[in-house]
Amino acid sequence: MAQHRVVLLPGDGIGPEITAVARQLLEAVSERHGFQLSFEEQLIGGSAIDATGEPLPASTLEACRGADAVLLAAIGSPRFDNLSRDKRPETGLLGLRSGMRLFANLRPVKIVPALIGASSLRPEVIEGVDLMVVRELTGGIYFGQPKGRIEADGEERGFNTMTYSSTEVDRIAKVAFELARERRGDLCSVDKANVLDVSQLWRDRVDAMAPTYGDVAVSHMYVDNAAMQLVRSPRQFDVLLTGNLFGDILSDEAAMLTGSIGMLPSASLGSDGPGLFEPVHGSAPDIAGQDKANPMAMVLSAAMMLRTGLKLSKAADDLEAAVDKVLAAGFRTGDLMADSCTLLGCRAMGEALLKAL
Repeated sequence: MAQHRVVLLPGDGIGPEITAVARQLLEAVSERHGFQLSFEEQLIGGSAIDATGEPLPASTLEACRGADAVLLAAIGSPRFDNLSRDKRPETGLLGLRSGMRLFANLRPVKIVPALIGASSLRPEVIEGVDLMVVRELTGGIYFGQPKGRIEADGEERGFNTMTYSSTEVDRIAKVAFELARERRGDLCSVDKANVLDVSQLWRDRVDAMAPTYGDVAVSHMYVDNAAMQLVRSPRQFDVLLTGNLFGDILSDEAAMLTGSIGMLPSASLGSDGPGLFEPVHGSAPDIAGQDKANPMAMVLSAAMMLRTGLKLSKAADDLEAAVDKVLAAGFRTGDLMADSCTLLGCRAMGEALLKAL
């Protein structure tokens, strides 16, 4: 029996609740398909700060590097907002991505027919939307140097540097081109080349790679226009290629096309080694421990882990089918609740998903 080592990072807020649901489903689907998952829980974010004083303990990073896949729930809490930047939960997440060399973030956005009424956009605008945001994850303004806060000209000044090398652009563009080739063959690269030198380099490198992928149609769009087009006509997009900052913003905007950020998974991948799979949503500390969390994005992240990280497509299909079946039956958590539907808490939704399996 094939065995795969999975590190679970429950993190903060609603993280432990949705992790418990995902683990139950993973155990059920692994038994059905004849493989074994060995789970190991580790600390990250606020829970790690409480236990060790650090948002990313060395033992956590070591365990993640040695795993076959890593499943992360969520990190963060207002309790830590007054800590220095290097001690906050979010720094632990950035350190994990950097330490695992995860440069490609994949965020699928696909409209679930049962939830089409949950979106704030008209059904005719979002019906049939199926796109993938490919975000560069370890470069750009979040990691560029120099950065900081200084005293200058009698006042305090803060600064960050947006920087990309040709190598960094080429490797993320290759991921996007390969995905577009597997999908509908359409790649839109997002930049701000009319203003930023770094974006002009980005555009030049994408154009230089395009002839290698003659079967992929390539276009470019300024980020402000892309933000508008995502709500005006989202069906035009297949694969959206973006830098770190622009991808952070646009992927959350795209997530809301579905009606709830609580439905969307993501994957962060490197050239080799394990991938990191996590919901797009945050830790929602305001509802933590109240059995109100929506576990769907965590379950779909587990499915993405099975398919992309462990190459277990049939098991992934089963998890995704269970989500579709439960939603089609009218079961909803509070963030998705609508007329004539049945409201379930996090644990009850997990039980409904197990039954659907």
